[in-house]
Amino acid sequence: MSKFIADDSFFDLFPDAKLSVLLIKNLKNGESPSDLKKILTESNTVAEKYLGKAKFSDNEVVSQWREAYKKFKTKKKARCSIEALLKRVETGNVVGPINAVVDIYNSASLRYGIPAGAEDLDKFVGDMKLTVTEGGDEFYAIGSDKNEPTYEGELCYKDDAGAVCRCFNWRDGQRTMIEEDTKNAFLMMEILNDEKLEALNEALDFITNLSKEYLNADVHRYILSNENREIDL
Repeated sequence: MSKFIADDSFFDLFPDAKLSVLLIKNLKNGESPSDLKKILTESNTVAEKYLGKAKFSDNEVVSQWREAYKKFKTKKKARCSIEALLKRVETGNVVGPINAVVDIYNSASLRYGIPAGAEDLDKFVGDMKLTVTEGGDEFYAIGSDKNEPTYEGELCYKDDAGAVCRCFNWRDGQRTMIEEDTKNAFLMMEILNDEKLEALNEALDFITNLSKEYLNADVHRYILSNENREIDL
């Protein structure tokens, strides 16, 4: 059985971090129904509470992740996924629907100010790891036919076939992307310390409930820490 492993190199950088994983199995993906699209629209409005500062980078959700990204090698101007969502909210470029799985985790990310992402579990090759890489891991960004390998010293999610999500939680690759025919998903949310642990648990409840209601899925929930670094997939 394959595993998800957060290795020493990750916890050397972020010893107090928590990594949550939801294994969303036997799901039925597709276009979101109108009620789920409404939840996503409302979530854009909820996210405005994280944007009280005049300067975008001074907002706490943005600033803490920018500091985190200074601790490892990144592609130029790589930003945490939650920053990308909040920038769209700030500029009025509404985060719109993609498919039900993506709409659910984007809604949670916007509402709780925590980065979220998901991959097709059935497309993993071997174990999935969150690790600082030696560089050279194959990576094709969504919509690109150009290989952009990882850097030495980059933090990313990877399996035996290459990088899955670059620069921590910046960008997913097309090999494992969530599609309408995805049946089993690996969904992750990360916090850097316990300050947002309550919000994390609320976000996991939110995703779990919507996944059961709109995806008809079985959901298995885990939180990894420095003391508990791996789970079976």
